[in-house]
Amino acid sequence: MGFQKVLAVAMSALLISAGAAQTATAQSAAKKDLIKINIGGPSAGYWNTYLANDLGIYQKHGLDPSFHWFTSGAPLLAALKSGSIDQVVTGLAIVFAIGQNIPLKVVSWELDNAQGEGLMVTSKSGIRDYKDIIKAKAIAAANGTCSQVSLRLIAKAAGVDYAKLNVINLAPPLFANAFTGGSIDAAVGWAPWTMVQPAGVKVVSWDADYGSVCPSLNAFRPAYLEKNPDAAIRLLQVQAETMEMVRKNPKLAIDALQKYMKLSEPVAKQFYERHCCDKLPTFEQQLDPNSRFSLTSKEGGLAQQLHTASQMLHEGGTIPAPLSFADIHKAIDSSYLRKYVDAKSATK
Repeated sequence: MGFQKVLAVAMSALLISAGAAQTATAQSAAKKDLIKINIGGPSAGYWNTYLANDLGIYQKHGLDPSFHWFTSGAPLLAALKSGSIDQVVTGLAIVFAIGQNIPLKVVSWELDNAQGEGLMVTSKSGIRDYKDIIKAKAIAAANGTCSQVSLRLIAKAAGVDYAKLNVINLAPPLFANAFTGGSIDAAVGWAPWTMVQPAGVKVVSWDADYGSVCPSLNAFRPAYLEKNPDAAIRLLQVQAETMEMVRKNPKLAIDALQKYMKLSEPVAKQFYERHCCDKLPTFEQQLDPNSRFSLTSKEGGLAQQLHTASQMLHEGGTIPAPLSFADIHKAIDSSYLRKYVDAKSATK
């Protein structure tokens, strides 16, 4: 190889090396511009959160997330107390957090998990729907969860004295074995457990029949928002883009549910269909004071759902007292969502 060719090759290598170094430097600088955020929650069907992480949507909107998934609400609450979690995506753990005076600001809904809740019974139970709940010999429901709340609301809707029910404290993942072993003939749970029960077990009443509450929400520690005032808006941008992607291609959500919840494709599809589309709380509904998903209503919407859930948990002896509307209002902050929606409208 001649001197000129050797020189050309060397110069080309130097240019490639310099370009790679510039790219790495640029990526490093961009990384420094991102707002670090520790996100926590119980493992559940949060397909928007899963997808946003997998597809780099958090980074696109200026957030650098680290995720911490918990098996139950207790370690999640401990993480919030210690300040190791900045933002949570969770359900009734919000009620426990408010009751324990853990400062939180709910900024949006993630899902309405009540859509996938239901009363499951064996074919031999003689129970046709929730109105026959008194016929159950043993009913499974998990204390401190939407399951317990739902069963108490079912009893009220059916006009049945809850004290006369034989309730077994059992987590939904254990329902199938209990049904198969004959230790229960009824259970109240949420998706995907309402969809993966053994033969001879079916859902006879869904949430829409008896009216339960099981919100899944996005909330921040106020101290984190004080240091990072744009973080909540950026999260809403992440949510909006992810929801739009899923609207155009539902398979993204179904695949995420399969991956993160270890579900079969048919179960993941059923899970998605029970929670998606017109059942998914929109930003506009969350700002509408007359919507069941409202963040702005004083005694309706989310405030009412959290209040009702706390009443049921209190009646069940799980928490010492129901939440006051005043304490609930302190924990809900619709200002970020309003700011996002107004800014979005102004650009149209």
